[in-house]
Amino acid sequence: MADSMESLRAKMQKEIDGLNVHIIEKDGKILDLESVIISLRAELEKFIDIEKQLAEALAREVDNRAARDSLQKELENATDYILELEEKVYKANKTSLELLKQLKDAEVEIETLKQYIIDLKQRIAVYIPVKEDAVDKKLAEFINNYPERSKLKIMFMRESEGVYQFGTKRVAVKVEKDNIKIRVGGGYLSIDEFLDQYTPVELEKLERKDPLKRFSEKVAIQKTIVNAGVRESSPVARSPGR
Repeated sequence: MADSMESLRAKMQKEIDGLNVHIIEKDGKILDLESVIISLRAELEKFIDIEKQLAEALAREVDNRAARDSLQKELENATDYILELEEKVYKANKTSLELLKQLKDAEVEIETLKQYIIDLKQRIAVYIPVKEDAVDKKLAEFINNYPERSKLKIMFMRESEGVYQFGTKRVAVKVEKDNIKIRVGGGYLSIDEFLDQYTPVELEKLERKDPLKRFSEKVAIQKTIVNAGVRESSPVARSPGR
């Protein structure tokens, strides 16, 4: 049963990692498309500059009729060049529209992938307490019945009885009068106070450590349940209903 849970967790993590890589690849493609658009805009600016030069040539023809033949030849050459440029501009505009459509489609796809990852992480998980550990059972009850699971972005990782890792912070946890208390400094905070105060701090540390995950929420899960199996080791996650 443990091997099955580990295999499922590895499979889901591999899927999430693959989606993150796909997002990074899409970001690279967007940068390439933006570079092409910039190049096309530069071509359009060149076209505008050529038109300006043509207007100046026509003005000189009025001022100096002696150079009419020469200017006429320049005009004909410029006209041919403009026709070529217009053809290029037409093709460039068509390409730009196609690239913009691809860019929009890519952005939509990226947002869809981001939301899919977030949904996966939010669907993953139930905290499974260690047998005969009253504190861990109480903590599991709190987590599994928390009304806004999406806000539990940092989870408690049990090290030993009453000792947990919360992100980078090692804390002592106890149950007093049916309430969970967490030792901070020389006193104790309720678990709600602790989460409100330290979750943003630990999330900020995660952001600094892993900037590539800026699009997705950071979620650490201790343990999960598959069917009715119970396990007392590393956390495993699975999607409900699978």
